[in-house]
Amino acid sequence: MGTKHLIATFWAPFCAFLAKSYQKRRVLLIGSLLGSVGASLLMVLVPPLDRDHPCNGSHSVTVTVLPPGVALTVNVTSTPEPASNRRAGGPRRPAQRSTGVAGADGFRGRPGESGRESVSHLPGYSLGSVHGARTTSGVLHPTSSGVAGTPGAAAFSVVSTAVPLHAGGTALASPANQSAAKGNAQALDLSLEGLRWTFLLSLGSLVFWELLSAPLEQVADDSLYEYLDFVDATDRYRSLWLWRLLGTSAGVCGIAALVGKLDCLLVTKGPRGVVHFYGYALVSTVALLVSTAFPVPLCRRREPSYRTGKALSLVGSDARLILLALTVLLIGAATSAVQNFLFWHMKDHGSSELVMGFSVALGLLGEILLHPFKTPLLRKLSKVGTVGLGLGCLAGQLLYYSFLWSWWSVLPVQIFSAISHGALWWAVGASIEDLATPGTERPLHAMFRGHFYGGGASLGSFVGGFVGMRFGLAVLYQACCVVLWLWLALFLSIRPRLPRERKINYSKLLAVEASDTSDSEQGTERDWLVKAMRDEPSD
Repeated sequence: MGTKHLIATFWAPFCAFLAKSYQKRRVLLIGSLLGSVGASLLMVLVPPLDRDHPCNGSHSVTVTVLPPGVALTVNVTSTPEPASNRRAGGPRRPAQRSTGVAGADGFRGRPGESGRESVSHLPGYSLGSVHGARTTSGVLHPTSSGVAGTPGAAAFSVVSTAVPLHAGGTALASPANQSAAKGNAQALDLSLEGLRWTFLLSLGSLVFWELLSAPLEQVADDSLYEYLDFVDATDRYRSLWLWRLLGTSAGVCGIAALVGKLDCLLVTKGPRGVVHFYGYALVSTVALLVSTAFPVPLCRRREPSYRTGKALSLVGSDARLILLALTVLLIGAATSAVQNFLFWHMKDHGSSELVMGFSVALGLLGEILLHPFKTPLLRKLSKVGTVGLGLGCLAGQLLYYSFLWSWWSVLPVQIFSAISHGALWWAVGASIEDLATPGTERPLHAMFRGHFYGGGASLGSFVGGFVGMRFGLAVLYQACCVVLWLWLALFLSIRPRLPRERKINYSKLLAVEASDTSDSEQGTERDWLVKAMRDEPSD
């Protein structure tokens, strides 16, 4: 994900510039959509590491313990619990999300958690320990509840026991076990090699996909804006965000519902979730047909090519824009933690993909409902206050995510995305418009959305992956919360102290110039422009 955001940050503006310079925007739109269809289907061909599909009747787990010079291999085959005996919406066992490779203690587990906890959730078993290893490793023991015929019953068999186990659970090593240890070490190396190849193939496919699809949004956005500007209808451009949110809401809920119905029907062996890629290819094909009639104006008038450079120099020369850019960078980093890992965190607590899609749609619909209050909110709280409110709300959401307890527990807090995303970006956009010079509004908006936010998302993905792997997702969200609260305090303390440029009051200048010919009744109190500027809310 960090690589994906990094490519989009720099590759999309470059392709948009070339397409505009050589009048090839429509060619780029059609080529990008056509290539995206093929690239999305290419992801389906990446071989999965775990060949056991969740739709099968049983699921087997191979557990390998590697003490010094000895090896113990245990195959666990568990029969899924009947749906009638499970609680509705109850949490799934964390062992369901498996990478197919045993951890350091020989058991599969979630990032940041020991494999012992994952296996302890298998029905009918408890964990013991094997002494004499480098670290204490888990061993499966049948419990009284794991009786054949009971719901969720499981059976295990020792495939190769190269370690004599005494009654106390002590593992004894002997020279005869060296060959068995070598064989298990080689098997583990093969598993790690398979994991490495799966990662490299997935990364290569994703890079190819992003190179094709990254320029699509910016080129389409620039073309539509210039067309509306050509027909003197730029006011309609501001209402397009509504359709984007509605389309996203329908998409996330629709594809989640289809995955639940069709995933097991279409694929019984192979990677799970291929319906997502098939759905993307289908929607891209429809968009490809629409792109033939998409308005793409010709750039007859040569616009200044230095606007982006001028916008960048403006950011470097204005302390308020620098502070705002750093804020957007942190917003991108914190938001990437939600986009990359929240669905995994929800799945660990039993959430289905439909619940995940509905959680996204809930935040988007909240933003739509809050939009009528946009102007009063910015007037009452000011732009700085709204940015602070959005940062605080985002930090609160991240803290809440770290304490999820059930499959539905994420839903109540999603409505606050209307503030942590919608109101926050309204304030950022209004601040950019106030600080921009004539002709730099759109380049500044594109720079903040693309370079600063995208760069923060890339950095946050790399750092978030490391923190989540070492310490767990709960620690990741709590760390993001602390960083945002610290930055919020710094932002609110620095922003009022930054120098402000005094706006030229042309009305007062005209009043002074005409003071000789005006009578005493014509004062500044009657100047409607001065009164309007006095009533204008401060930032």
